Amino acid sequence: MKISELKDSLTKANRASNSLLAAIFLFMALFSGTFTFAQEQDDPRWVTTWSTSPSTLPGEDDPDNSPQEQTLRLIAHSSVGGDSVRIRLSNAHGNKTIFIGAASIALQLEGSSIQSDTSKPLQFAGQPSAFIPKGAVIFSDPLKYDLPEMTNLSVSLYLPKDSGFLTAHALSNQINYIANSGDQTNSLNLANHTETPAWPLLTAIDVINSNSISAVAVVGDSITDGWGSTESANQRWPNHFMRRLFADSSTRKFAVVNAGISGNRVTTQGNSLFGQNLQARFERDVLALSNITHMVLMEGINDIGMSPSGSLITAAEVIAGYRQIIARAHAGGIKVIGATLTPYEGAAYFTPEGELVRQGINAFIRNGGEFDGVIDFEKAVQDPANPNRILPEFTADNLHPNDAGYAAMANIVELDLFD
Repeated sequence: MKISELKDSLTKANRASNSLLAAIFLFMALFSGTFTFAQEQDDPRWVTTWSTSPSTLPGEDDPDNSPQEQTLRLIAHSSVGGDSVRIRLSNAHGNKTIFIGAASIALQLEGSSIQSDTSKPLQFAGQPSAFIPKGAVIFSDPLKYDLPEMTNLSVSLYLPKDSGFLTAHALSNQINYIANSGDQTNSLNLANHTETPAWPLLTAIDVINSNSISAVAVVGDSITDGWGSTESANQRWPNHFMRRLFADSSTRKFAVVNAGISGNRVTTQGNSLFGQNLQARFERDVLALSNITHMVLMEGINDIGMSPSGSLITAAEVIAGYRQIIARAHAGGIKVIGATLTPYEGAAYFTPEGELVRQGINAFIRNGGEFDGVIDFEKAVQDPANPNRILPEFTADNLHPNDAGYAAMANIVELDLFD
């Protein structure tokens, strides 16, 4: 074969090879939506970096929360960071199918504004829009995204149609935003917007973190939810605890996710803003999250204070609820840390009889031997001169700690409980 013929043969072979590669790349691009690959949904490195628990229940006092032709912009504070992200949207309590016209994620600048060049659209099964059936939860597609730790994120959701009753976490202690003029999911600054204290639809944000990080779920009522802390300042006790974990180089890092609902109870439920009782919501709000290995349980004060008139709940009833939660968590491989109930004398619903129930519950938490560890939040905030009360400088209403009280709670946590 002549040299010229050999060159021609090699050129044709290279062209065929290139054509084959181009065809493969075209096929992959067509069937993967976009050619910027993120991780798969079943990647074991997914961990929930932020969560909130739906509280709004349909009832006679349904809030007027049915946006149409509006954009929600919801602010969430990450714990661990990662290089891929997905969100979860819930229609658990809705009364109709919800249509999401567009969605995006960005880093918050301030207020309703986002940082330039950080906004990326989210997709659902390869599409920019999605339906959430009544009662359902949907995941967004994994998205390659450099998400920093302990950073405020902005998730924007465009709702072009009447959405009916919106599933939401009603009392977030975080200002969120509703733009009243169409799709603004990619706008740097929201036009014509109002504020809301709720987190509608968004229930969790997951990240891929390659450092074998798992998550601690903190489970409770308004004291876990952060009621009484400074709004939009991330001063809840779980936020303080997270900062302690990340600042201590000698301890293992965890994501810290919040499953608190103001007004929530272990055994019963009442007001439609206070959510299902803990035993009813535990599967959705803890077990369904990604890579939970530990949880802190602090709940029961509302069971006491909101007992039906003339029928004070007993310590045994709350403890029975704890035992169910412990059993279900252990079945899922989750260690359960029990946290004592903080003092409440002087609160609006305090009674001496209820105080005896609280002390009985705390005795079980400390000495029952059924939890995998104990955090004594009572001792962190109680007044030495009157142990049935929170220190006056730690509270405004004798029930909920303030920023300093929540910091004191976080500071009493022994970090080696989470080894």
